[in-house]
Amino acid sequence: MSTHNQNPNGDEHAVVPHGSDAVARQGDPITDPGLHHEEPRLTDVEPKAGRRAERQVAGMFALASILIVAFIVSFVVFGIHPDDPETGVNLGDVQVSNLTLGLTLGLALFLVGTGAVQWARSLMTSPEIVHERHPLRSDDETRAAALADFNTGTEETGFGRRKLIRNSLLGALALLPLPAVIMLRDLGPNTGLSPSERRAHTIWDEGVRVLTDVTFQPIRAADLEIGQLVNAMPATFEDLPDHGPERINERAKSPVMLVRMLPEDIHVAPGRENWNVDGILAYSKICTHVGCPISLYEQTTHHMLCPCHQSTFDLSDNGKVIFGPATRSLPQLPIAVDDEGYLIAQSDFTEPVGPSYWERTR
Repeated sequence: MSTHNQNPNGDEHAVVPHGSDAVARQGDPITDPGLHHEEPRLTDVEPKAGRRAERQVAGMFALASILIVAFIVSFVVFGIHPDDPETGVNLGDVQVSNLTLGLTLGLALFLVGTGAVQWARSLMTSPEIVHERHPLRSDDETRAAALADFNTGTEETGFGRRKLIRNSLLGALALLPLPAVIMLRDLGPNTGLSPSERRAHTIWDEGVRVLTDVTFQPIRAADLEIGQLVNAMPATFEDLPDHGPERINERAKSPVMLVRMLPEDIHVAPGRENWNVDGILAYSKICTHVGCPISLYEQTTHHMLCPCHQSTFDLSDNGKVIFGPATRSLPQLPIAVDDEGYLIAQSDFTEPVGPSYWERTR
């Protein structure tokens, strides 16, 4: 049972236990009659239990350290070797690498977190700290002054009297979100294709001539010299509208690089025997790492370097990755010559061009 004592301002908020001599006054802290102390834990009273909990926490941290070292070893041992001529990587190595790296790092983080929780619950001291609480209610004078200020502001703005302004403002605020909904149409039409499927197709097609990307003139195979690199575009690019997202998107996906080398220097992958013309090869100009345009060609080694993150591709070996963060070979465009000796595409790319994002299936 408790006794309510009225303070000098007339409020009945201070509560003191029955039988206490304390009297709650305005500004005095309110004591909590229900305050109780936490029962001691087993590890606080039993030394053996404390040592056992200490060994458990230390064991979790030690095992986490071992798993972190295992993560580093797995990263080195199960490296990704770009020896697949189609995808540029060995898919078996990728799966093993992902599994070992995920398990070792994930379990290490789990053990560190679990050990920290066990340490806090079983071994860390938990003294009770009391923060005395004061009444939160303002006095009547302050409350009356705040209400008077609000009424004065409402009267001066005329918000309550001028219903036309008030209602038109509320109507405008209600309609304000609609432009954001309308602007969602700027995201473009839904084609029903996944991002990977959309990137798998370009405007290259059978019989499309290869043009220089500066003058947009067709290129004769006989005009290319050994060691020369030419940046090129498809002839159908000229048929696109001069403006608009269609021209921008198709141009972004279609650039290629033409390089000519000695036929005996080319390591032809199975199925690509007729993809070159007398040592002339065509590769996508878009890096498979994050999509940077590349054209830093080293003639003697046939290496192509991306200036953004230093991914390096061997154009004499099917665009294979030999260095850097890229994990997929440069897509190669099958080319041939037409009756007039101009270079043409045999088909579209046989794989998606551009960055190898997670939603790709290959």
